[in-house]
Amino acid sequence: MTTLSVVIPVYGCAGCLTELYKRLVSSLEKITHEFEIIFVDDCGPDHSWKILSELALANSQVKVIRLSKNFGQHLAITAGLAESSNEWVIVMDCDLQDPPEEIPRLLNTAQQGFDIVFARRIQKQHSGFRKNLSNLYFKFMDLVSKHKFNAELGSFSLISRKVVNAFLKMSDSNRHYLFILYWLGFKTGYIEYEHKERFCGKSSYTLKTLIKHALNGLLFQSTTLLHWIIYLGFSVSAMGFSMAIYFIYRYYVHSAYPGWTSLIVLILVIGGIILSSLGVVGLYIAGIFDQVKGRPLYVIDERISSDELRQHSQASE
Repeated sequence: MTTLSVVIPVYGCAGCLTELYKRLVSSLEKITHEFEIIFVDDCGPDHSWKILSELALANSQVKVIRLSKNFGQHLAITAGLAESSNEWVIVMDCDLQDPPEEIPRLLNTAQQGFDIVFARRIQKQHSGFRKNLSNLYFKFMDLVSKHKFNAELGSFSLISRKVVNAFLKMSDSNRHYLFILYWLGFKTGYIEYEHKERFCGKSSYTLKTLIKHALNGLLFQSTTLLHWIIYLGFSVSAMGFSMAIYFIYRYYVHSAYPGWTSLIVLILVIGGIILSSLGVVGLYIAGIFDQVKGRPLYVIDERISSDELRQHSQASE
């Protein structure tokens, strides 16, 4: 019998959770009765934990965990994957923009011999500014990483137990769910679906958060930028050497070249390149510093499941 786990990171989606739960159960029961739903509360600002606790107490197939602080979506996904135990694992967002009714299609595609199945959004329900920014970012990532990224993919996906086990071996403190799956390889399939409007509320991703998230993905998934800095340094050195020869020639053949403006421009350009390069290198060093600390990727504050309740009851007796 097919067994399924559904991992859902939760942040600021209290108004969506009950409807999400109902539609999830309805969709999963059409496939199998061996399923579990794992909600990971990423220490959101609303009353999501209260709702999740009630769902877990009402249904033994629901497991909820609460992180000790806001660790971010991708570490919340990691925590959920570590709690999962079934043959196939669905990862999806909590805002119902990813319809639970698409889960059977994901599973049918996976059973054709794929270890990973991505759900590709036909059209994103985001603002034009955010969609354009996303497209530019992924095009730049294609250039930097020499890997083709699809801007229409989100976290909505299905992965096999083999992939989950490989994913959990990754110890990167700065991580991106999709980028890790790309790196892991495995046979990959796709389905297309209609990206829905958010059921209620608004996205917790601000422009500042998106930029930070993009930088993490850019800097800590590839070292190409460091190579570019080396190439830029050699190019600037070659230009400087050529200009030095030219100015020496002007000095002896013609006259002293005034060039105060060009000198200042060169100083500013080269100084800017040096500072920018040091900044990029500093970000990489900061990433190394975070990684070598060896801290846990996340910390669980509280866990509610039928097993936990049973152990608690036995301890009380």
